[in-house]
Amino acid sequence: MMQQLFNEMIKQDVKPFLSKRGFTKKSLNFYTITESLIYMFNFQKSSGNAADNVMFYVNCGIYAAELAQIQSREILTAPQEAECHFRARIGEIAQSVPDRFSITPDTNMDDLRKTLLNGLEEVIHFYDTMISARSLVDYYTSGPYLHLGEESFHLLLQSNDVAAANHYLKALREKYGTEKRWTIFENKYSAIFNKYGVEFDKQ
Repeated sequence: MMQQLFNEMIKQDVKPFLSKRGFTKKSLNFYTITESLIYMFNFQKSSGNAADNVMFYVNCGIYAAELAQIQSREILTAPQEAECHFRARIGEIAQSVPDRFSITPDTNMDDLRKTLLNGLEEVIHFYDTMISARSLVDYYTSGPYLHLGEESFHLLLQSNDVAAANHYLKALREKYGTEKRWTIFENKYSAIFNKYGVEFDKQ
């Protein structure tokens, strides 16, 4: 019964809502494709679901062919969420939305639908700000996050933005420099700087 409610919600609410915004459905994934990026939503059902309780997550992903090339990976046309370069749960982007949804006999489906669709709308607005591989790199370098670190340095140095690469390196060193694993990252980054003939500041 709860599973049926989930299926109906995807078919009657989520699919029309996302279709209007240019997304096409492929199983429980929804995609929209631009020249440089693929944006997607993935509805992931929890493995512990029962007849009277269906839990699910909404995963958000952005895939950049340019970053896949840097990684020497084949270019995908319908990437899985795990293959995306940007990945987040819906609640990380839309603060008012939970990371996990639950459908039980007590669930007010109207409230759930409203919350879910509002969250999807908010993520789409966020997607509108991510327009290129550089947008993804800027997002992770501003963290600064280690995720996409090597790809980010490649992209920045390829485009001759040495100032941004050095700024990112400095920020990473300040955040992670005292950790034992930092040497491993530093060696990788140093090799990338050397590849582009840019001096690597070891401090």
